[in-house]
Amino acid sequence: MNDVFRRLSAVFFAVKMMRSSPAAPMRLLPLCHSFTAVPEPVSLHDHYSGELFRQIFAILCQPNWTKHPDFRKLLPSMSSSLFTSFLSQYPHLSHHVALNFFNHLSTAPSFNPDVRAYASLLRILVKNNSFRDAEIIRISMVKSCETVEASILALDILRKMNRGEDCEFRFRVSLRCYNMMLMSLARFMLIDEMKTVYKEMLDDNVSPNIYTFNTMINAYCKLGNVSEAEHYLSMIFQGGLKPDTHTFTSFILGYCRKGDVDAAKMVFIEMPGKGCPRNQVSYNNLIHGLCEAGRVDEAKTLFSEMKNDSCIPNVRTYTILIDALFGLERSQEALGLFHEMKEKGCRPNAHTYTVVVDGTCKDGMLDEAMKVLQEMLDSGSFPSTATYNALINGYCKKGMIGAALGMLHSMESNECKPNVRTYNELISGFCQEMEVHKGMQLLTKMLEQGVTPNLVTFNLLVCGHCKRGDVDNALRLLWLMDEKNIVPDQLTYGPLIDALCAKGNTDEAQATFNSLKELGIHVNDVMFTSLIDGYCNAEKFDLAHNLFEAMLAQGCFANSFTYNTIINGLFKVNKRKEAFRYLQKMLRSGTEPDLATYSIIIEQILKEFNFDSAYRIFNHLISVGLKPDICLYTSFIVAYCKLGKIKEAEDVIEQMKKQSVQPDVMAYTVLIDGYGRSGFLDKSFNVLNSMVMSGHEPSHFTYAVLIKHLLHEKFFGDNGNGGSINVNDAWKLMDQGMVLKLFAKMEDHGCPPSANTYIAIISGFCSEGRFEDACKVVDHLKQHGIPLNEKDYNKLVECCCNMKMHEEAVNLINAMLCRGFLPPLELMKLIVCGLYDDGHEVEAKEIFYRLLHCGYNYDELVWKVLIDGLLKRGFAGQCSELLVLMKKSGCTLNPQTREMLIHGLQ
Repeated sequence: MNDVFRRLSAVFFAVKMMRSSPAAPMRLLPLCHSFTAVPEPVSLHDHYSGELFRQIFAILCQPNWTKHPDFRKLLPSMSSSLFTSFLSQYPHLSHHVALNFFNHLSTAPSFNPDVRAYASLLRILVKNNSFRDAEIIRISMVKSCETVEASILALDILRKMNRGEDCEFRFRVSLRCYNMMLMSLARFMLIDEMKTVYKEMLDDNVSPNIYTFNTMINAYCKLGNVSEAEHYLSMIFQGGLKPDTHTFTSFILGYCRKGDVDAAKMVFIEMPGKGCPRNQVSYNNLIHGLCEAGRVDEAKTLFSEMKNDSCIPNVRTYTILIDALFGLERSQEALGLFHEMKEKGCRPNAHTYTVVVDGTCKDGMLDEAMKVLQEMLDSGSFPSTATYNALINGYCKKGMIGAALGMLHSMESNECKPNVRTYNELISGFCQEMEVHKGMQLLTKMLEQGVTPNLVTFNLLVCGHCKRGDVDNALRLLWLMDEKNIVPDQLTYGPLIDALCAKGNTDEAQATFNSLKELGIHVNDVMFTSLIDGYCNAEKFDLAHNLFEAMLAQGCFANSFTYNTIINGLFKVNKRKEAFRYLQKMLRSGTEPDLATYSIIIEQILKEFNFDSAYRIFNHLISVGLKPDICLYTSFIVAYCKLGKIKEAEDVIEQMKKQSVQPDVMAYTVLIDGYGRSGFLDKSFNVLNSMVMSGHEPSHFTYAVLIKHLLHEKFFGDNGNGGSINVNDAWKLMDQGMVLKLFAKMEDHGCPPSANTYIAIISGFCSEGRFEDACKVVDHLKQHGIPLNEKDYNKLVECCCNMKMHEEAVNLINAMLCRGFLPPLELMKLIVCGLYDDGHEVEAKEIFYRLLHCGYNYDELVWKVLIDGLLKRGFAGQCSELLVLMKKSGCTLNPQTREMLIHGLQ
C-alpha cells in the first residue's frame, strides 16, 4: 500500500509542478499526437498519466535532466505500459534522451520492460539511424520474452522491421538476432515457427553458424526427433562447419528421448575421438536416459566415472540419481547420495529437496520428510506447491488427515498457493477415511479460492460417496460435472456400478452399464467384473455366466480377477463342480491362477479341515513362484483354531514370521479367539499385547471377541467348557463391571486402554442403543484425561438419534461444532428430521441455520437434509422455510440442485 501512495503522491506532485512551472519548455520539441474535433471523455487514469507525461517530458527537455530533483521521485511511477504510451505521445523525443531515460528506468526494481516497451524504443532508435544501440535493444527484447505470446509478438515486430513495414527505415535482422529468435522460440518448443524463421534467414542470405544449427538440433532432440536433427547435422558439414560438444550432447538427449539409450551411449563414447570433450550436461543427459530406462546401476557407474573427464557432478546430476533411486524404492541409497552431495559442497536446490521429500513420503518415512522440509526452509529454499503436495499425499496415505490439513495451512501461511492436485490429495484422503462430506467441503473451498476442480476431483468424490453406499449423491455429482463441462469416464462409472451391485440393485447397475455405450464410454474389464460379482452375490449365476460370455465376445480380456470373482461366488453357495469348471476354463484361456485363486480354493478345502490337500496346493503355489500372504496364512490359523489345535496355529505364526510375513489385525484376532476358546484367556491378552506392540490397533471386532470370552469366563468358568456366547451378543450382555475388568486385564498384560479402546466400547454400547452405558464409559474416559474424539461423538449422536433422543443429540452436535468437528450430514439429516417429527420446529431451524456457517457444501446439504430427509418424510412446507433461510444467508446452489428441490416441493 505504501508503494501505491508513493506513486500517487508522485503524480500529484507532477500536477502541482505543472501548474507552477512555465509552459515554455513544453514547446522545445513538437507534439506528435493529433486531436479530434470533439474531445472524448478522459478517464481519471488518463488525466493523471497525461499530467505525468508532461511533467516527465518537461524534465527530459532540460540539460542534466538526470540530476533534476524531481526525476528520481517520478521514476517509480513509470511502468512498462506507461513508458510505451509516453514514447507514442512523444515519438520525436531525442533518441539519445529516450535511450538514457529507458536505461535509468531499468535501474528501478519496479520497472520491468515488456516487448512493447522495447519495441517503442527500438522504433525511435531505428528512425534516427542509431543501429548499434538498436541491435542491443532488440536482442534485449528477445531475451525478455517469458511467455509464448511475448515470443510470437517479438518475432512479428522484428519481421515487420526486417521488411520495412514497422517504421520509416528497414532494420535487417542480423545473424545474432536470428539465433536469439530461434533460441526464444526453442524455449517454448515452437518448432514450426523455428522452421519458418530458419527459412527466412536463408531467404535473407544470412549464413547460419554453428549456434544456429545447434539450436535447431537441440529443439528436435528435445522431442526425440533424431532424424530431423540429423538433417541439420548434415547442414553443418555442408557449411564447412564442425560439430561441437553441444551438438553431440543434444544427440545424446535426442536418442534418450527416443528411447534408444544404447545409441545415446555410442554418441557419448565417440565424443572424445571427434575432438569434443564431454561436459556435465553430456553426463547428465545420459545418466537421466539410463535412469528413465530403469538402468540405474549403469547410471551410478557413469556417475562415478565423471571425474575421468574432469567433470564434477552438479545439483542436477545428484537430483536425477536420487529421484531414480527413490522411484525403485531404494530409499536408503537415495538418502545416502543426498547426504553425500551436501558433504561434497553441492548445495541442493528446491527441486532436489522436493524430490527427497516426495521419495521419503512415498516410502512412508514422514518424519524424515519433515526433517528435510525443515532443512529446506533453514537453507533459504522455498518449498513449492509440489513439495507440500508430496507431504500432503504422504500423510493422507497414512490416514493422518489432520497432519495433511496442517500442511495445507502451512502452505497457505507461507503464501504458497494450493493447486487442484493439493485439493485432490486431501479429498482422496478424506474419502479413504469415509469422510466424504469433508471432501465436499474442500470442493467448496476450491471454488472459493478460484481453483477449478477437474475430472480427478469429481471421480474421487463419486468414489467416496459410492464407498459409503450413497449412490444418490454420487449420481447427483454427475450434474455438477455436466454444469462444469467435465465429461465422466470409466473411473466415474466403475464405482457407481460397483456400489449399485453392493446394494443389491443389479437391475439398476445393468441399466447403467448398458447406457455407457450411448455415452461413448468404453466398458472395461473392471466394470464387467463388478457386475458379474453383483450377480454372483445375488446368486444369479445364469446372468453372471451370460455377462461373462458377452465380455469375451466384445473382445474384453477376462483376467484372473474376473475368474476369481466367479469361482469364489460359486464356492460360497457350494457349487464346487461349476467352480472347478471355471478354473479349467481359466487355464485353457492361458490365464494363470494367481495367489487369490489358490487362496479361494484353499479356504474352501480348509472349511472341511482337509489340511493335507490344502498343504499340497500351498506347496504347489510356492513352487510356481508365488509368495503366500497374510490372508492365506490366516485361513490355516482359522481352521486350526476352530478345531482347538492351538499348537498348530502357533506353528503357522512362526512359519509366517520366518517368511517375513507379519500378522495383521485379523490374524491376531483369530489367535486371540483361538486361545479364548481353549480356555487360555491370559494368552489371549498376551496376543493382544503383541498386537499393540507391533503397531496394530485392535479393531471393534477384536474387543468384541475379548468381551465374549470374559463373559464366558464369568458365566461358565475359566476352563473353556460349558455353554457358549455368540460374539454378536457381547455388547448386549456386558455391563460396566465387565468394562472395568477388560481395562484391568489390559493393564495387567502391558497394554492399557487407548482412546481407540474407548471408541470400541462406546460404539458397542451404542450399537445396542445403550446410551447411558456409553455415557458412563465417556465419563471414565474423561477421568483419565482422554478427550472425546470425533468418532466418539458421531457414535453417541447416532445412538441418540436411533433412540429418538434428539435434544441430547443436539447438545452433542453443539459440543462437536465448538471443537471444530464436522458431523456427517447423514447424522444432521436424522437430527433435523427428528426435531421436526417431535414438533420442535424452532430448534430444527436453529441447528440448520448453524450448519450453513460450518463450511458444508451447500449442494450436498440440500441433497442430504432437505431432499433425502425432509421431502421424503413429507415436510415440504418446512423444507421451503429452510430454503428461504439459505437464500437469506447468501447460500448459492447449483441450478440442477435448485431445480430438483423445487420439483420435489411441487
